Amino acid sequence: PMTRDELKELACLGFSADLVMQSFCHTAAYPKPVDIKTHQQLPDFFSTRGGVALRPGDGIIHSWLNRMLLPDTVGTGGDSHTRFPLGISFPAGSGLVAFAAALGVMPLDMPESVLVKFTGDLQPGVTLRDIVNAIPYVAIQQGKLTVAKQNKQNVFNGRIMEMTGLPDLKVEQAFELTDATAERSCGGSTIKLSVETISEYFRSNVALLKNMVARGYQDAKTIMRRVAKMEQWLANPVLMSADADAEYADMIEINLNEIQEPIVAAPNDPDNVKLMSECTGDPIHEVFIGSCMTNIGHYRAAAKVLEGAGTVKVRLWICPPTRMDEKQLRQEGIYDIFAASGARTEMPGCSLCMGNQARVEDGVTVFSTSTRNFNNRMGKDAQVYLGSAELAAVCALLGRIPTVEEYMEIVQAKIDPFAGELYRYLNFDQIAGFEDEGRVVAVEDMPKIEDILGIPAGALS
Repeated sequence: PMTRDELKELACLGFSADLVMQSFCHTAAYPKPVDIKTHQQLPDFFSTRGGVALRPGDGIIHSWLNRMLLPDTVGTGGDSHTRFPLGISFPAGSGLVAFAAALGVMPLDMPESVLVKFTGDLQPGVTLRDIVNAIPYVAIQQGKLTVAKQNKQNVFNGRIMEMTGLPDLKVEQAFELTDATAERSCGGSTIKLSVETISEYFRSNVALLKNMVARGYQDAKTIMRRVAKMEQWLANPVLMSADADAEYADMIEINLNEIQEPIVAAPNDPDNVKLMSECTGDPIHEVFIGSCMTNIGHYRAAAKVLEGAGTVKVRLWICPPTRMDEKQLRQEGIYDIFAASGARTEMPGCSLCMGNQARVEDGVTVFSTSTRNFNNRMGKDAQVYLGSAELAAVCALLGRIPTVEEYMEIVQAKIDPFAGELYRYLNFDQIAGFEDEGRVVAVEDMPKIEDILGIPAGALS
C-alpha cells in the first residue's frame, strides 16, 4: 500500500519499468480487515498500469519474481530480500521503488564490490545453507567481520558481493546465497551461473508464465512480453562476465573442502555464526521450515528425515514458499509425512519469518530456516538458530541440536541414498499438461507474442 500511495503522488498511470510485481505474502495467512480490503483493491491498481498482480495464497514474492527475471538486468524491490539470482537488484524504500516503477530508472551511487570465491567441493552432510553461513564464518576468521555492534567491522557493508566458483548451481540454489546477502548488509549481490543452468530455468519459467496467463493473471501482455524475452534469450544465450582485471574492495576465498560440518547462526544475530559442534545439546522447542530461503528439495529432505519417526519432540511449523511447491508436495505424499509428525502447516507465504502473522511461544528456543533471527522477530524473547532444513528436521526429531556424529548418521541413512530424487526442482515444462492447469482463458484469447513485439504474424515460427 505504501508504494501504491507513492505512485499516486507521482501521478503514475502506467509503468515505464518492463516488469512491476506486487504480492500479499506478508498478510495473506491471517488478514486483518484492512488487509482484506487491500487484497481486493491493490491488484487492479497494479494491473491497470501494466503491473503483474499475484493473489493471496500464491506465496512469497521473491520465489515468484525470480521466475520472471532476465540475466544481466537491474531491478529493485521494497523488501530487503529482493536479491536477484540473475542480474542484480538494489532493494529500496517505497518511494524509490515507486519512482523506479513509474519512470523505469532509479538514481544509484554504484558501490564497490567484494569478491567471494568458492573453491573445492561440498563435503558430505554439508548443505548450501551451511555455505551461506560459511561466508560470515570465514570473514570473522579473517578479521573482516565482527559480531559485536559496538565498533562493528563489516567488509560487506554497503558493497556488492560478487560470488564465483559455483557455476552449476540451480537458480533456486543460487538464490539461497544472494538472498542471504541482505544479512551481510550488502548493497547488492551477483552470482556467476552457467548458460545451461539458466536455460533450464527459463524453459521452466516460460511454462509457468504461460500458465499464469491461462489462469487469468494480469497484466497478461506484460507477462507474455517477459515470455518473449526469455525465448529470445534462449535462442541466443549470452551472459555478461566480470573483466579479467576487475578490481575489488576485498576478496574472500572459501575452500569448501575445509567445511566438514554444518554451520549455524546462533541467537540472536545472523552474523553470530558457529560450528554446529559448538552448539551441540542446546534444547530446541520449536522448528520452522519455511521462508524464501527454501525450495522444494528442502521439504522432501526434511520429510525423509521425519518419515516413520512418529510425532516429533517439538512444535514443528511447515510453510512452503509457493502454491506450486505445496501442490507438488501434497501429490508426492510429503504432507502426509508432515501430518504424521504432528506438524502445523501454513499457507504458502512468509509466515513466522516475517513475524507479523503467527508467532512462536514467548521465550522459546527455535531452529529456523528463515532469513534472520533478530530479537523478538519470531516471538517475544525467542532465541533463534538459523540453519538448513535438513538440520532443522533432525532438531525436530531430537528436541535439541545434535552431535556431529548423530547428524551425519541420520543424513547418511535417510538423505544421501535418495539425494537424486529429493533434490529435484520444479521444472514446469516437464510436467504434463501444466500450461493448461486451471485455465480460464482460451488459448485463442491469449495475447500473441507477435502482437506484443510488433512483428509480422508467423515470424517467430
